[in-house]
Amino acid sequence: MNNLQLRLLAGVLGGAVFVGGIYWSEWTFFLLFLALTVLGLLEFYRLLSARGFQPNRAIGALLGIGLYVLGFAVERGTVTSDWLFVLPPVMLLALVAELYRKKEQPFTNVALTLVGVFYIAAPFTLLHVLAFLPGRYSWQIILGVMFLIWASDTGAYAAGKSFGKNKLFPRISPGKTWEGWVGGVLLSLGVAWLLSVFFQDLALWHWLGVALLVSVFGVLGDLVESMLKRSLDVKDSGTLIPGHGGILDRFDSLILVVPFLVAFLELVK
Repeated sequence: MNNLQLRLLAGVLGGAVFVGGIYWSEWTFFLLFLALTVLGLLEFYRLLSARGFQPNRAIGALLGIGLYVLGFAVERGTVTSDWLFVLPPVMLLALVAELYRKKEQPFTNVALTLVGVFYIAAPFTLLHVLAFLPGRYSWQIILGVMFLIWASDTGAYAAGKSFGKNKLFPRISPGKTWEGWVGGVLLSLGVAWLLSVFFQDLALWHWLGVALLVSVFGVLGDLVESMLKRSLDVKDSGTLIPGHGGILDRFDSLILVVPFLVAFLELVK
């Protein structure tokens, strides 16, 4: 099996599992993104460790899991939002844990550990806000956001290949162009209109707003992850997904988009 076939097979199987996990139930959605949270955190810490940094992987993973599980429980109504007050003291345990590691540059280690939690676990946790926005689990909103991200990426790639001339951010990602970005915006707006017809948990203008935010912050999420990889001198964040790289390579847009979508939809709902 050549690389193209492997990439295609991984994409089809991975896409089926991903879409099925979101659609099937709130619990498969929970487990799917819990796995992505843990794998993404470990991938991030592994990248840092390979360059000589020493984040606390165990503490970071535990904090990320705790944040994710608590976010799900609050949004589902299993516990009250008062439990969110547990987070600040628990996060400070990263400082206490560093006392016992006896590593060099302890505050750098703590900072990088917490960066992983805020960069990866926090956005995946905020997905629960989107998922339960109507007061019940809505697979439509989560899948709709994913479809818009894919539409933006596809439109940007096609338009960039066909018309791309003016570089968007050559210092970080030389292949991206303004023409490609416009193509991504247009296709995502078209898909947003279709979503408003079939996925009615959000109104048309909400979907259009989501599409615009995805188009802007999705590409910025891609650029942020490219900046991370360039600073660590790696091509891909990992090799978990054959032909597609790692978790951060696949979900870089979603990671940055989600906080802005939550802010927008909470303000306008």
